[in-house]
Amino acid sequence: MVAVVLLVALAVIAAGLTLMISLRPNGSPGAVTQTASPEPDAASSPASPTPPTPDATPTTTPTTEPSLVPPPEPSPTVPGTTTAAPPALPFPEPLLGQDITSIPGAGKQIALTFDGGANAAGLQSILSTLERENVRATFFLTGTWAAANPDGVARIVASGHRLGNHSMTHPAFTQLTDPMIADEIGRAESAIVAAGGSPRPFFRFPFGDRDARTINTVNGLGYVPVRWSVDTLGWQGTSGGMTRESVLQQVLGGLQPGGIVLMHIGSNPDDGSTLDADALPLVIEGTRSAGFGFVTLDALLAG
Repeated sequence: MVAVVLLVALAVIAAGLTLMISLRPNGSPGAVTQTASPEPDAASSPASPTPPTPDATPTTTPTTEPSLVPPPEPSPTVPGTTTAAPPALPFPEPLLGQDITSIPGAGKQIALTFDGGANAAGLQSILSTLERENVRATFFLTGTWAAANPDGVARIVASGHRLGNHSMTHPAFTQLTDPMIADEIGRAESAIVAAGGSPRPFFRFPFGDRDARTINTVNGLGYVPVRWSVDTLGWQGTSGGMTRESVLQQVLGGLQPGGIVLMHIGSNPDDGSTLDADALPLVIEGTRSAGFGFVTLDALLAG
């Protein structure tokens, strides 16, 4: 009985194997292999990046982009300082480094100049004479004079005369530092401008006191120093032994082409005389008789 059961079981197993073999592809058995891990899905998983070739040439020319760096802005200007590009000189370059004593190329022309620093005692007489004789002159004013005589400044300008800067308080410039010089000139300019005039670019050193440093400093402030070729000495007054006639002889004795004559507006502090104002009609007549005419210092700017 047991034997019969075993035979039946073997027959069933044999039939099952036969059926499995018949169901394999191509009807042939394959070798048994180890199950591999599934391949990653190329569509859903990123591939490892390929490093670019260093010398690869782009297939298209890139569009030029505008610079992302803004252009440099100009430096702010600080009052009292010079800019990176200084303005052009207000006078010819050959006048640099000099305290001018004559007008080059002026021929038989001279310039009458009047310094104003003390008082205005001779101003009305001077302006009347110049108007009557149709002569134009140059007036060098201190800032204190301009501040004390704004109507005088206005009358000088209205009469067609030229102005120059004579410092604020009339100190000796060789005793001043450069910043002190700038202060003296700057305050004088402000006072003259406030009174309705413009002193640039002419400057006269108080007492004629100057050296190479002070001349260069004045140039750096936009001014050309103007000295003189003859001093009338009228400022010495009658107490100093001067007269109208001696003033005239000073001028006539120093006449030269392009000469610059120094006279003064104010009175002598000791005797109250105004010899330059008193002698002016004689000076104009004598100068013309000697064959000379008159110009303002603007002739210096002709180059």
